[in-house]
Amino acid sequence: MRLLVKIGGAQLEQAGPRDAMCAAIAAARGDGHEVVVVHGGGNQIRSVTKAMGLVDRYHDGLRLTDAATAEVVLMVLGGLVNRTLVAALQRAGVAAVGLCGADGGTFSAVQVTRPDVDLGFVGAVARTETRLVQTLLQHGHVPVLATVAPREGADGDEPFYNLNADHAAGPLCRAFGCDALLFLTDVPGVLGADGQRLPALTPARCDALVRDGIARGGMLPKLDAALLALRDNPQALVKIAPGGHADAVRHALRDDVGTTFRLEPNPTTRENHHG
Repeated sequence: MRLLVKIGGAQLEQAGPRDAMCAAIAAARGDGHEVVVVHGGGNQIRSVTKAMGLVDRYHDGLRLTDAATAEVVLMVLGGLVNRTLVAALQRAGVAAVGLCGADGGTFSAVQVTRPDVDLGFVGAVARTETRLVQTLLQHGHVPVLATVAPREGADGDEPFYNLNADHAAGPLCRAFGCDALLFLTDVPGVLGADGQRLPALTPARCDALVRDGIARGGMLPKLDAALLALRDNPQALVKIAPGGHADAVRHALRDDVGTTFRLEPNPTTRENHHG
């Protein structure tokens, strides 16, 4: 299978969790899977902006990104976080190559707008060009993508745009023809009212979890990202799964691990099938 593995920045801050994730990717590669990695790095960005005296501001979970902050995002995601992860993968025996949207024109950004606030240099995936990633995969490499990219059609010295890694994962999964999108995170999956893992969710069930206050806080953006990814990749396996151990990628492909997102059953199809 071709897997897109989205890793949160919190899993990459410390050497232990980072090395465990790299071992998990190496194990999946040993099983013959092709892997594309997309990563975040919010905590690392916050650390640098604080040191530089910049104020972090958010709207609906998106970082308000002025020109100075955009430069920090590019330096931290495209530099510090990306290259540290690539080096850790290399030590784990994985031939990794660090990329951002500009490399090979792999993806560009379109500005994300909100009617009530100027988000600044915050983007979403616009155009994709898959040749570089496809070539790397064909030659046994693991592309490691930082979600920063130039604006589509930009000229001159306009800052790179900051893309939410969770939201970028779906369009990139579709563009690269991945069979599965695994959101590896610090939770065992989506939990129900009894605190137990929910094996599978549909969009309607997700709405009910939010409406009833069962899904809240940090789980809300995870649900949103998974549903967006499902919309973009209805034929792919889309899961939220735990990423904290050295076999996390292979475990995430199992039915008894994490939460799988599925489209609503089609009543007409079911009726026809049963005569």
